[in-house]
Amino acid sequence: MKTLDLNCDMGESFGAWRMGDDAAVLEHVSSVNLACGFHAGDPTTIRTTMAAALARGVAVGAHPSLPDLPGFGRREMSIQPQEAYDLMLYQIGAVAAFARASGSGLHHVKPHGALYNMAAKNPELAAAIARAVRDFDSSLILYGLSGSELIRAGRQAGIAVASEVFSDRTYQSDGSLAPRGLPNSVIHDLGEAVAQVGRMVTEGRVRCIDGKDIAIEADTLCIHGDAPQAPAFARAIRAELERLGVAVRAPG
Repeated sequence: MKTLDLNCDMGESFGAWRMGDDAAVLEHVSSVNLACGFHAGDPTTIRTTMAAALARGVAVGAHPSLPDLPGFGRREMSIQPQEAYDLMLYQIGAVAAFARASGSGLHHVKPHGALYNMAAKNPELAAAIARAVRDFDSSLILYGLSGSELIRAGRQAGIAVASEVFSDRTYQSDGSLAPRGLPNSVIHDLGEAVAQVGRMVTEGRVRCIDGKDIAIEADTLCIHGDAPQAPAFARAIRAELERLGVAVRAPG
């Protein structure tokens, strides 16, 4: 039976500010990526979201970001590979501390936002991120954009990788995600998102914004927890995967 991980970025509330309906999404996903405090999240949110995920048997990973709380980690910054390495170690360690205290462990690491997209194209940055994951815990799985430099760097570093695809984002013909500043870069229509997932899973292809079809490898599929429609997307996509005979479970 074909398998696919259904993941969600969550734990992105902090202080008195609330983002996303994490509890509703958790009912349908098989892994979650917890914000580490640099783009969103705080210690209490990490602890409570992790506890909720583990109680449902959902795999938990760290979701490290550029240090950009006001910009939600979605603005590019000029950083050197060593800085990226240090940022990764610092944030992975924070989430791993809560996992250890809960009697569990981390399952994976997925960079967030601009850092994720920068590493998808920059080999040196990708290598630094993969090295940080390996040096922290070589058993962790590195989630990265399908076909990207980050996936290549993880393999070269000798760690397990999961090629990630997106239900709610559109693609450019080079396999990168369409920048959020472009029209139609984010998919808001549920039917369109479900159809895109179906093609990626059954055909291994996705339609780009220029109308071109490209091949794509899917080990894990992301739903953005900050989107208001995230619970509906998670529910419908999980149902579609089951209809297609795809088993939903975390990699590894």
